[in-house]
Amino acid sequence: MSNTNELSVSRFIAASPAKVWEVMTDRREEWWCPVPWHATFDRHEPRPGGACNMTFRGPDGEEMPQNGIYLAYDEGRRFATTDTITDDLQPSGPFMIGIWEIEPEGDGTRYTATARHWRDEDRKQHEAMGFVEGWEACAAQLAAICEDES
Repeated sequence: MSNTNELSVSRFIAASPAKVWEVMTDRREEWWCPVPWHATFDRHEPRPGGACNMTFRGPDGEEMPQNGIYLAYDEGRRFATTDTITDDLQPSGPFMIGIWEIEPEGDGTRYTATARHWRDEDRKQHEAMGFVEGWEACAAQLAAICEDES
């Protein structure tokens, strides 16, 4: 079944799934936002229901907190977050569910990042914010780290 409120980017990374997973999960601050922006992970509990709180920081001092929870955390394969609710059960959104997945492909890894939105207006807003360019830039940053170290 196709989700018309879904946006997604996918990229082949010439590195092992173990390497991609390690960088993807342990070194997010290095690739999570398109440069010159960056993210700091203020509270990170990688388990279903655990906090996934971060702050996006811009080059001119902008700060955009984004707090939510992990919905899934399948070691070595995928994690999913949402900004709909926080770990202390406070409503926060909703804007989207984010899903980051990897799978072996040939001599490397297929990375896929997906944003699922509740409403068409949210998907359109995310597109207008530069979803494709931004999430492709993040995928390229992730790939560069993994491939440089492989």
